[in-house]
Amino acid sequence: MLAHPVRKVLGALPKRPYICPSCLRRARDASLASSRPPTRILGRNLQTDTAAPPNNDAPFRKALKDAAKQRRKEERDATASLNRKDDNNDPRLEKWELTVGIEIHAELNTARKLFSRAATSSSAPANSHVSLFDVAFPGSQPHFQRETLVPALRAALALNCDIQPRSSFDRKHYFYQDQPAGYQLTQYYEPFAKDGHITLYPHDFPAAAVPDDVPITIGIKQVQMEQDTAKTVQQPPHTNLLDFNRVSHPLVEIITLPQIHDPTVAAVCVRKIQGILRSVNACITGMEMGGLRADVNVSVRERATVPAGEGHSYHGVTGLGQRTEIKNLASVKAVEDAIVAERDRQIDLLESGGAVEGETRGWTLGSKSTKRLRGKEGEIDYRYMPDPDIAPVFIGKDLVEHLRATLPTLSDDSMTKLTEAQDYGLTVKDASTLLVLDDGDRLDHYLDVVEHLRVDFAQDPEALARIGKVAGNWVLMELGGLFKDTPWFSDRVTSGCLASIISLVLHKRITGRTAKTLLALKFDGDTRTVGRIIDDEDLSLRPLTLDQYKALAQQLIDEKPDLVKDIVEKGQRKKVKWFVGQMMARGSEGSVEPEMAERVLEELLGLWGSEEE
Repeated sequence: MLAHPVRKVLGALPKRPYICPSCLRRARDASLASSRPPTRILGRNLQTDTAAPPNNDAPFRKALKDAAKQRRKEERDATASLNRKDDNNDPRLEKWELTVGIEIHAELNTARKLFSRAATSSSAPANSHVSLFDVAFPGSQPHFQRETLVPALRAALALNCDIQPRSSFDRKHYFYQDQPAGYQLTQYYEPFAKDGHITLYPHDFPAAAVPDDVPITIGIKQVQMEQDTAKTVQQPPHTNLLDFNRVSHPLVEIITLPQIHDPTVAAVCVRKIQGILRSVNACITGMEMGGLRADVNVSVRERATVPAGEGHSYHGVTGLGQRTEIKNLASVKAVEDAIVAERDRQIDLLESGGAVEGETRGWTLGSKSTKRLRGKEGEIDYRYMPDPDIAPVFIGKDLVEHLRATLPTLSDDSMTKLTEAQDYGLTVKDASTLLVLDDGDRLDHYLDVVEHLRVDFAQDPEALARIGKVAGNWVLMELGGLFKDTPWFSDRVTSGCLASIISLVLHKRITGRTAKTLLALKFDGDTRTVGRIIDDEDLSLRPLTLDQYKALAQQLIDEKPDLVKDIVEKGQRKKVKWFVGQMMARGSEGSVEPEMAERVLEELLGLWGSEEE
C-alpha cells in the first residue's frame, strides 16, 4: 500500500494522457514540408436490390419500422407453419399412422372431500382444510361422502355412459411426496360408469380445420372417481413445500379409447369434454384454472396391415404401436402441440432403426420436443388391490333416471336448436360463439332477449321470423363490443332493456344509430328508462319525406361524380354504402333510415332492379 505523501503527489499530477518523450522529439524534428497530405478515403458503394432510401428522414424512419414489422410477421408465419406441420404436407404420415388415447382428470364441483368432511376450498390458506385421513394419520378411516357422487353421475350421463349398479374403490400403490398414504384411492376394477362415447361435429372444429370424416365418434372406456394428491410448492433450489388442502379432492378420470388419429381431433375432444362438464355443473373450473388436466397416450405404427397377434392392444383395439404417456397437459393448445412433438419424435426414432420405449414423458409450453420423466409403470407396478376399509357403492336406477331427466341442455342440442329452429336461425359461427362465451351466460342472455321479443311481436309473423338473427347480432356485436375490455355482467344491460331497444328499431320508432346511443347510455349506468331517455333527448324517429330523401341523395351524388362513376360504370356497388352513411350523418338525428336511403340512392343511380336481372 502506498504511503500517504506518495498518494498526495500522485493525486496532484495532471490527469492527461501520457506521451513518450522520444516520440515527441521525433515529431518535433520532422519537417512539415516532407509530410504527405492525408490520403482521401474513397467512398465505397454497396450494390443492393432494394431501392435507395428517400432523402426525407421521416418517411425513411417509417420505412424502417414497416420493414421491421413485415420481417417479424414473416418470422411468426414461418414459426407457425413449422409448429402446425399439416398432415397433408408431411410425406412421412403417408407411411405412419398416429394413435392417441386421452385420460382427463377433472375436479368435481363438491363442497366436501371424497373421503372426509373437510372442505374443498382451493383458495384457503395452506393446510387449513385437512382431516386426519388426508395426512394418513395412523388409525384414521376413510368415510365416503355420498354427495360427491352426484356431479360425477351427471358427467357420466352427459358422456353417454352406462351407469354401473355397483362400483368399488381400489388402492393404487406408489411412493411420492404428494401421497402421504403411499397409495391413491381410485376405481380401477369396478368403475361407476362404462362404455360411453362423444361425437365431434363440424361446429366443434375451427373453420379451417374441419376433418373430412366428421362427425367423429370416440369411445369412452370408463369414467371413475378418485382422490387428488397434495399440491407441491417449489422453493428453489432444494425445498419443496406440501399443501394438503388438495388431498382427497374428488376427481373424475375420463378414459377414452385409442381411436384418435389426428392432433387437432384430440385437442377438440378435450375442449368439448371440458365444455360438457361445465354445462352439467359437474366441474366449475377448467384447464385455465387448474381444475382439469389431460394425459395423452401416443403411439405410431406403419399403415400396412399388422399381422394377427402382433403389436399392442388396448380394450379391443389391436395392432397398436408402443405407447408413451405425456402427463399433466394444462391447455388445449398444449394437448395438440405435445402430440405433434411426440409423434414426430417416435417417427424419427423408428425410421432411424430405434425402438420406442414405454415411458412417461413431459412437455412444457413452447417446447419442440417431449422429455423423458421416468419409465412407464404398469398394472403390476401399481399393485392394485381392493380397499378393505371402503364398502362398495350401490347406485339406484331411480337416482340415475332422475339425474338423466334433469340434465341441462347439452352443447350439441343447443347448436341444433340455435341453427335449425325457426325461432332463432343463427349461423353456425354465431351459435358457436354464444355457446363458448362466458360459460353459457351470454347464451342465456340471448335466449331471454328473444323471449321478450317473441312476446312483443306475437301478432307479427314477419317480424317473428327474423328476431332471432337480429337479437343475435345485438348481443354478439353491439353489446359484445361494449364488453370488449370488461368482464361480462348481464345486469349491466338487462335482457328486457336490450329487447326494448331492439323492439323500437324493428317498429321503426328509432334509427339503428339512435339505438346504439341508447345502448351505450344504459351500459354506462344511465338509470332512466329507455322511453324517458328518448323523450328527454328528443331521439324519436322523424322520417323524411320521399322528396327530402331524393334531394339529400341528389346533393351527395352531385358532389361526388368520381364515386358515382365507380358505382355505375365499374360496378362497385359497395360504395353505395358510403353515400348511405353520409346521408345519415347529414340528416338530423333520427330522420334517415339506412334501408330507405339505400333504396333511393339505387333508384337515382339507375341500379334499382339491376341486381335481380
